[in-house]
Amino acid sequence: MGDNKNMNLPPGFRFCPTDEELIVHFLQRKANSRLPYHPDIIPDLDLYPYDPWDLDGKAMVEGKKWYYFSRRSANRVTANGYWESCGGDEDIMSSNGGKRIGVKKYYVFHVGEGMKTDWIMQEFRVHDAAANSSRSRRRDNNSKIDWVICRVYEQNYDNDDGNDGMELSCLDEVFLSLDDYDDISFPNYD
Repeated sequence: MGDNKNMNLPPGFRFCPTDEELIVHFLQRKANSRLPYHPDIIPDLDLYPYDPWDLDGKAMVEGKKWYYFSRRSANRVTANGYWESCGGDEDIMSSNGGKRIGVKKYYVFHVGEGMKTDWIMQEFRVHDAAANSSRSRRRDNNSKIDWVICRVYEQNYDNDDGNDGMELSCLDEVFLSLDDYDDISFPNYD
């Protein structure tokens, strides 16, 4: 488990939300102050003064991913670089009906005058149609369109943590531990 000083999860539990869960259980609840949300899990952070490698200790971390709420802003410049959009918006659909509930956009961090790094940011926001209907009902600074959740991580092609996302069963481990196939007896169907 990550080094989460601000989370009180039992041993063995990890913070690994899906895109839909980030939108429904965190972002929509944060934007709508009438719904309960978990403010102690994902902190509020103004991203843009911080370089991605400075997020440790400021944002919620799980493994090698940092999560935080921020206000949506066109200014994505930090002291040492900037976040540049890479591609268009990706729709996030609800799993129980295919309704568009949010949007995810990818950014890459560039150092100095444009040297691309391996730092990636996924910025999640509530679908604009839902946000606009909420904004027409509530004209305050906490409208849904202003809040985003950011997931920041360093893209690592080497996968040096040894975890490729697959876990082996006990039987898989036994079969992999066999040195050769001579030790395995196969049924004789002659």
